[in-house]
Amino acid sequence: MSTTSVRDVARHAGVSVGTVSNVLNRPDRVSPDAVDRVQRAIEELGYVRNDAARQLRAGRSTTIGLVVLDVSNPFFAEVARGAQEEAAAHGFTVLLGSSDEDAERELSYLDLFEKQRVHGVLISPNGDVDERLRRLRSRGTPAVLVDRRSEDGSLSSVAVDDVAGGRLAVEHLLESGRRRIAFVGGPAGVRQVADRLLGARAAADGVDGAGLEVLETASLTVLEGRRAGEEIAARPAEDRPDAVFAANDLVAVGLLQALVMQRSLRVPRDIALIGYDDIDFASTAVVPLSSIRQPSRLIGETAVQLLLGEAGDPGKPPQDVVFQPELVVRASSA
Repeated sequence: MSTTSVRDVARHAGVSVGTVSNVLNRPDRVSPDAVDRVQRAIEELGYVRNDAARQLRAGRSTTIGLVVLDVSNPFFAEVARGAQEEAAAHGFTVLLGSSDEDAERELSYLDLFEKQRVHGVLISPNGDVDERLRRLRSRGTPAVLVDRRSEDGSLSSVAVDDVAGGRLAVEHLLESGRRRIAFVGGPAGVRQVADRLLGARAAADGVDGAGLEVLETASLTVLEGRRAGEEIAARPAEDRPDAVFAANDLVAVGLLQALVMQRSLRVPRDIALIGYDDIDFASTAVVPLSSIRQPSRLIGETAVQLLLGEAGDPGKPPQDVVFQPELVVRASSA
């Protein structure tokens, strides 16, 4: 990192510090000779301007902070990509952090972003951060919830109707004749999981003879899905579900791996399976996976648009954008 200062550049060029500042920020106010001398001094000394410090002095930043639940999940990777592309189109960059479903890590990222005085914060929260985000807004840093709606409407948000998504998934399984359905996912405290389960229950409750069993996982990962799949496969046939709705596609992929390893079980003949998110892996699984599709990249793009709109007009009321999920049927539940 360069340790050369503006004063060093001014001394080397034989000009004042103010002249160097003008060359860097308002070159039209400086004579061509002075511009040439300053630029030569910058090149010879290897001076690198500290844009971060300059932005902080000006009270503004060109960075946006984004916190997601798990960046290794392709759904959140696509949300981040959408946010980055939209931010870049407006001259901003995105600082990405993954909470890994850890509430303390989530808060540490919010603290870091506030210290960095980012232009705004986007977050897919694990814990209850609404009050923390409201404090950020009161200090001039707008915040937008991503993949979760605001409980009281006090914060802007971009999400998918997960209750409708859960209902879509289980209605599809019921329409194919399945009646012993298991919901696999967790932790239950994750709002998206709770909403998908709520929709699943509503669908099952509306059909005579249908039942919904809940198998909670410690996290929404392939390994946790595989563990749940091994538990299901080890049961006697009469105690096994005939269909599984996984809270996301990573859990569904793990379930599929465990089930296909049991040569006595076949998907979907013995157990139909559907996931959630429609990540790229879903269509290329050993048995192509049915899923509930979310517009992941569009969620990220829209979140940045809401954030920049709020930053430009702090008095603007919060906006709640809700996309509708889409059922994608493949071999795992056909």
